[in-house]
Amino acid sequence: MDAYQELITTLALVMGVGWASGINLYAEIAVLGFAGLSGNIELPGELLVLENPVVIGAACLMYVVEFFADKVPGVDSGWDALHTFIRIPAGALLAAGAVGDVTPALQIGAGLVGGSFATGSHFTKASSRVLINTSPEPFSNWGASIGEDVLVLAGLWAMFNHPWLFVALMIIFIILVIWLLPKIWRLLRAVFRRIGRWLGLVKNPPDSNPNPGQDPATIAPIGVAKDQS
Repeated sequence: MDAYQELITTLALVMGVGWASGINLYAEIAVLGFAGLSGNIELPGELLVLENPVVIGAACLMYVVEFFADKVPGVDSGWDALHTFIRIPAGALLAAGAVGDVTPALQIGAGLVGGSFATGSHFTKASSRVLINTSPEPFSNWGASIGEDVLVLAGLWAMFNHPWLFVALMIIFIILVIWLLPKIWRLLRAVFRRIGRWLGLVKNPPDSNPNPGQDPATIAPIGVAKDQS
């Protein structure tokens, strides 16, 4: 039973660090570093570097920057676009370190799992923010940002205290991402097409009836004279 519990705990850690990296990487690193340094949790040997005060300080500094950038409509989307190249690799590296000192094959596998979870959570966050930013008021943006921070903190707590529950929630997350992302993508395409038309970058679709005020049935085909009778 202890072996199964250890397996689930490790699996929860692999999934959790990847998932949280895609939403708020800096909050995750700061929380893990503080918790490990204070002795509240025991991090795997490969993640002990997170307990370094320099790493914790840098994570806290970047979290403060992200806290404000993430609440400005438009700026948050630019921030998310930039962090596509940061959150996903970081999630893969943290997940690979979460399995401890094992064979390279297991570390690569854990990195792939963590990177996949980071990719799913990052693109869900980034694409939903683009849709939220179509609203002129900033309050929905602030609510989404604060909600994401709370979600990451709650998820990390569940990851360490209730790994079985957390793994179940991550399975539900996978199903929701598979169902939700195609729908969000279709909405994003419509938003980008509309923006392109406003900017003149995308032409309006040609009207099938060149004379809107005229019945198409009364238009004579080219090269055929109208009946003069």
